Amino acid sequence: MEVFAQGEWGTVCDDYWDINDANVVCRQLGFPSATSSGTDGQGTGRIWLDWVDCSGSEGQISDCSHRGWGVHSCSHSEDASVECSSYIP
Repeated sequence: MEVFAQGEWGTVCDDYWDINDANVVCRQLGFPSATSSGTDGQGTGRIWLDWVDCSGSEGQISDCSHRGWGVHSCSHSEDASVECSSYIP
């Protein structure tokens, strides 16, 4: 999963990425919910977010708590992944 910030695409890495985090991302993309979440994204380039913690009710991933844009202590082997429900209302 990647996010676009400050004119640049980058990944989200997180040891504790969970379904609440994934649900926020899927809803932000227009899907009703996530069907799975993981940390097997294996992206490249900039890492934008780490330690993302969503309750599940946020409107977008940037509303969730995190360490700050560009602040991380992880590698791309911990990049977040999501799978969203294929049903779009």
